[in-house]
Amino acid sequence: MHVRMSTDDAWGVAADVLAVPIVDEPDFSGPLAAIDARTGGSLRAMAALGELRAKRFETALVLGGETTARWVVAVGAGPSEDIDRTAIHDIGAAVVRRLAGRSVASIAIWMPPLVDALRGDVAAAAELIARGVVDGMFEPRSIYRDGLDDAPPLIEELVLTGVALDRAAAGAAAEKGVIVGEGSALARTLSNRAANDVSPDVLADEARAIAERHGLWIDVIDERRAADLGMGMFLAVGRGSDNPPRMIVMRSGGEGERDGLDRHLALVGKGVCFDSGGISIKPANRMDEMKMDKIGACTVIAAIATMARLAPGTPLLAIAPAVENMPGPHSTRPGDIVRALNGKTVDVINTDAEGRLILGDALTYAERLGATHLVDVATLTGAVGRAFGELVTGGFGTPQSWFDEVVAAGERAGERYWQIPLVEDYLPGLESWYADIQNTGTSDGGLVKSGLFIREFRTVPWVHLDIGGSGYFRKAKPYAPRGATGVTHATLVELALAGARPS
Repeated sequence: MHVRMSTDDAWGVAADVLAVPIVDEPDFSGPLAAIDARTGGSLRAMAALGELRAKRFETALVLGGETTARWVVAVGAGPSEDIDRTAIHDIGAAVVRRLAGRSVASIAIWMPPLVDALRGDVAAAAELIARGVVDGMFEPRSIYRDGLDDAPPLIEELVLTGVALDRAAAGAAAEKGVIVGEGSALARTLSNRAANDVSPDVLADEARAIAERHGLWIDVIDERRAADLGMGMFLAVGRGSDNPPRMIVMRSGGEGERDGLDRHLALVGKGVCFDSGGISIKPANRMDEMKMDKIGACTVIAAIATMARLAPGTPLLAIAPAVENMPGPHSTRPGDIVRALNGKTVDVINTDAEGRLILGDALTYAERLGATHLVDVATLTGAVGRAFGELVTGGFGTPQSWFDEVVAAGERAGERYWQIPLVEDYLPGLESWYADIQNTGTSDGGLVKSGLFIREFRTVPWVHLDIGGSGYFRKAKPYAPRGATGVTHATLVELALAGARPS
């Protein structure tokens, strides 16, 4: 998608559709009046009818009239005090999804109301809108189906208009937004693919292709090498499946090289290509969603690819432990004792608490490869979704300063996080009769215990992001289809970019 920056008035920009955000209740005494006049008063008439309101994501589509656009779509942005970076991104996506099934190649978006919400930060608004438009074009149904007649249009040109701007700075920001959006689409596509399509081996093949395309170093550790290395927790999860596990390791920059913030940052993503629960089998209801248990792995693979486009050579690791958690004659059983890569013994009480096992060995291995700072992403618990719903990602971290850096990157990206405390008093709930620690305990405080368990397998600054609620939508939103959301991808990119050296 090509992005063009314009200082022209909204009605003078040639495009198939002009999108006009409506903030607060429509005010036809200001700039909106001039746009309305050129539609022949259609916007005012729609407002009088109750079809045009400021309620977020409500839309009204009218003929372009004397504007240079064929159509004008007004989209509610909500009260001005409630518009943040998340909202601006989602409004960009909602515009595209409102036009699903229509023949549209170009969109112009009138920026002033959204720039005002960011206190005049044109570059940030341009980036978020552009990323939102790319995200809005994503349609997971097209992965396995041809000829969808109600898919969002594939926009060829986006014009951002209506404000005075530094074309170079705003254009660069918008281009960054497009690239991050395309990376998110990669993560979402991999995540949405079916378990019979993406096994650990296939995910490794996809990672190899991505690495070759972007000039990244890659190593794929098979089950034999994993055993030689001592990755007992990782292997314990994958033992039941005919599809063997793969530890996918990707790197940008040199081995152990530090970035501009003196970090060797590692991104670790849970890659359970299908999670039946193993011997501790899950209920049948919604088990089909368990192809989504690889979202964390898909996200970190996409993030390092996105970084390769935005800041090639920036030191960065991405590690994706990929497994299938299946019942079988060789499956790990509840009560089995396994030895982790860091030497600790683990009592596997519940084989459905598998994500923390593969993450633990992956985090230890990241440190062996020189990582000084860690972030892991995982669809780890259902509890996080019950606590925060599908729009907020829960997280743990230590030290506090590192967690704050990750959250600050999330704020720049327009993604929401909430910190969960690592309450030491819950740690005795993970004590085992037979091993150093058990992988789960009683259900009370289970969310906190998941973080406490993972913490045992790192020694450097670390943040765990649990996307068990936010990783995928069960129902479509005005700005997104059902399926994988791409959440945390933009945050990880922002975090890595903070250490990129000037080219």
